[in-house]
Amino acid sequence: MTNWPNSIARKSVVAMSIYSARGGATDALHLDANENPYAPPPVIGAEGFNRYPSQQPIKLVNRLAGLYGVEVDQLMVGRGADEGIECLLRAFCEAGQDSILTCPPTFGYYKTCADIQGAGIVEVPLSASYEWDIPGVIAAGRNQSVKMIFLCSPNNPTGNSLTRDAILQVCAELPETLIVVDEAYIEFAKQESLVDQIGHVQNLVVLRTLSKAYALAGVRGGALLADARVINLLLKVLPPYPIARPVETTILNALAPSAMSVHAQRLAETLTERARLAEGLSQSKYVETVYPSDANFLLLEVKDEAALLSQLRQFNVKIRDYRSTTGRMRVSIGSPEENTIALQAFGVVDTDKRIDRIGETFRKTNETDISVRVNLDDASQTKIETGIGFYDHMLEQISKHGGFGLTMACEGDLHIDAHHTVEDTALAFGEALKQALGNKAGIGRYGYVIPMDETQAQVAIDLSGRPAAVFNGDFPTDHVGDFPVEMCPHFFESLAQTLGAAIHVDVKGDNSHHMIEACFKGVGRALRPAFAVSGSEIPSTKGTL
Repeated sequence: MTNWPNSIARKSVVAMSIYSARGGATDALHLDANENPYAPPPVIGAEGFNRYPSQQPIKLVNRLAGLYGVEVDQLMVGRGADEGIECLLRAFCEAGQDSILTCPPTFGYYKTCADIQGAGIVEVPLSASYEWDIPGVIAAGRNQSVKMIFLCSPNNPTGNSLTRDAILQVCAELPETLIVVDEAYIEFAKQESLVDQIGHVQNLVVLRTLSKAYALAGVRGGALLADARVINLLLKVLPPYPIARPVETTILNALAPSAMSVHAQRLAETLTERARLAEGLSQSKYVETVYPSDANFLLLEVKDEAALLSQLRQFNVKIRDYRSTTGRMRVSIGSPEENTIALQAFGVVDTDKRIDRIGETFRKTNETDISVRVNLDDASQTKIETGIGFYDHMLEQISKHGGFGLTMACEGDLHIDAHHTVEDTALAFGEALKQALGNKAGIGRYGYVIPMDETQAQVAIDLSGRPAAVFNGDFPTDHVGDFPVEMCPHFFESLAQTLGAAIHVDVKGDNSHHMIEACFKGVGRALRPAFAVSGSEIPSTKGTL
């Protein structure tokens, strides 16, 4: 139908014009929006707070479009995916006439929005084993009053996913109906997102959120992805200024290219912890069944409920009670430490789990944008991207010979020189290591010497908490690749500063490459016994480091 989606939208919305908000500050003298001409009193980063933002901030739209792989006119950004649901109801459902279709048990906000809009609700429940009745959905969706079908995949609260083929079948069978796929938890699933079908399947709408995988629940940011014609209709009913400037800035910083490798590491940790928690809870005397999950939570069939709730209160652990709708309870996947407490609350002794020492640092200046994640107890994950190949190789030597995992990404001003990139990554690296060490209980504290070919590097390290750096060595050349050799001693000086360590390096040799590599390997080898834990005492007569 050539008039689609206008043919199924509310007639009043089709006839509407978009509210003519100015759309943010420009270089003009703005005396058009009744704004205060001054920035607010000192607030960090408050520039522009006195000006209304755009309805769809272009930098944010571009970043999210790049993240999800769609065109900018196929995306609407809002206050979480919830605002996308609200706008869909406003734009397409006439009160008292139109309906939505849901498959309970599922996310309850679909029904809430329908109730607010005065839309009807058609339900095609999941089976007893929480499977979708696709023929039933298609049959019920043929009712002319049904304007959209909400399919939550992975589903909340059951945690299972619909196949792509099943969703695309519904889209094909009901071409005049909006098929809204809520992918709030897709990052935790093996199932691939349907965003690659945006632009190919005109009635497909995909909801995405930044609350789960990207840890921005308190910021309120999400996106609705759809055919550009659908987006144009939704923008008519979206409030004129939905994204506050601090929200835009926070999201852009959190989704900076340098941070994506850390997000990937956190996601991998969540999947590992989901498996650990599922295995542990299956041994609990309070749990009858742990349902498989593609999300960052587990649905539980519990028994002896009163005793379980009493246990949870004692440990001050709160989980979601779905007994009124599913007869089940839901527990979210937390950090390794939080999951250990949860298992204890469920009466499971989890003595085999070692809590890894992890440190994360994010550092953003005018010259560099850096993220660092170290794991002192797991050397399996190392990924380094600073833009300086030789430097990446040297950092890998520290990680490899130090026996710890290192994920580092830096976007730096290498068009000027390497100085800021090397200095700032060293500072961030030291901060992350210090954070991972915690109170340093049981660490070895000291270490080491290493030769390399004709070169010998002598390294001594003390994790004393007092920064000091001494470097002795003369390099025969001024560069190794794009790496200035003068930055070698400066790296260790910067690392010592934020790690709070005394680092002494003496190096002799005839080849700058070998000399620098020996220094980095030597520091790695010195850190290995210094980081190693044996016992629980602080290795200092002062009782603190």
